[in-house]
Amino acid sequence: MGRAITLIRSSALSDVAEYAYAATAPAEARLVFLAGACPLNEDGSTAAVGDYAGQAAKAVENMGVALAAAGASLDDVISTRVLVASSRQEDLVTAWQVVRDAFGDHDVPSTLMGVTVLGYHDQLVEIEGVAAVLDS
Repeated sequence: MGRAITLIRSSALSDVAEYAYAATAPAEARLVFLAGACPLNEDGSTAAVGDYAGQAAKAVENMGVALAAAGASLDDVISTRVLVASSRQEDLVTAWQVVRDAFGDHDVPSTLMGVTVLGYHDQLVEIEGVAAVLDS
């Protein structure tokens, strides 16, 4: 299976962001639209209660499971949106760093947002994503 993603950077934009500003996939790519990956354990309980980094790690792990079920991986993700239930920038940065580290050199375009509340009891982090896959 080939990689479909091309990350795009522009010298006309600041390089302070830790991600590409755009990404493309060829017309023949199969798109995978992910529901928000939540920090839920297999039994439905919320993982890492009160821990932004722990919940971000569990959400990334769950995202990986959903991607695998669709025949994809983190390397196939073309964009993400990271939602953090906090008005404190440091909480957003804590969650973001975990997500950023999980993606490594595959620094896809991303949006980091502070939100008022998320859907599950004690949930602090949720990660949405879109992937693109070239099936052989």
